[in-house]
Amino acid sequence: MKFLKKNQIILYVIALMLVTAGYLNYSTSNPDSSMQVSTDPEELAGVGNLGDAQLVNSNITGENKNLVDDKTNSSIAEKNQINENDSKNQNQMASTKENRVTDNLGNTTNGTEDAKNKTVSTSSSTTKDDYFVTSKLERDTMYSQMLETYEKVLNSSNSLETQKQTATNEITQINKTKNSIMICENLIKTKGFEQNIVFVNGESVSVIIGAQEIKPEEVAQIQNIVSRELSCKAENIHIATK
Repeated sequence: MKFLKKNQIILYVIALMLVTAGYLNYSTSNPDSSMQVSTDPEELAGVGNLGDAQLVNSNITGENKNLVDDKTNSSIAEKNQINENDSKNQNQMASTKENRVTDNLGNTTNGTEDAKNKTVSTSSSTTKDDYFVTSKLERDTMYSQMLETYEKVLNSSNSLETQKQTATNEITQINKTKNSIMICENLIKTKGFEQNIVFVNGESVSVIIGAQEIKPEEVAQIQNIVSRELSCKAENIHIATK
């Protein structure tokens, strides 16, 4: 019995040695096998969690990037829209301002032209009025100076009787001419010519009428008035317009 037990132990040892040798042989022929597969549940769980975490982070990063890109594109679009609206508003304001300026300029130009035409018309009328007023004043002044001169001769103690007689005749003629001229001008006014003036130079008489034109029958009427009041011939009467 002791012999059998001893033989069994020897067999167990030999079997263990064979198993060990086989394992060592397998490990030697596949050196990386222990590193390729891990049977530790915690390590596997750690690896799985790490992979999940990286995937989640990757997804979050991509979503954040998309959100940032969307916000950036939206901001750019809004900015472009704002710039476009501002440009339209500025163009509208500029157009409105230009129209107002054009309208104001047109009104100012029209007003200036109207004022200019009115001024020209008024100036022309004023010039014409001034001509007749000034001419009559100069004519009356001349007659006044002539009368003053003859009166000095008449009142001078050094004047001869012939000189005094001549002075008296000239004074009478001047007053008569002045009176006749006044009558002529008043009668010509009744014919519709408010502006008129009569000049007498010896036997020649000049009549200036403030009108653009005079009809033949109106010329005849003026000649009759002047000829009758100033006792002159029709051929010596010269009628002109001003």
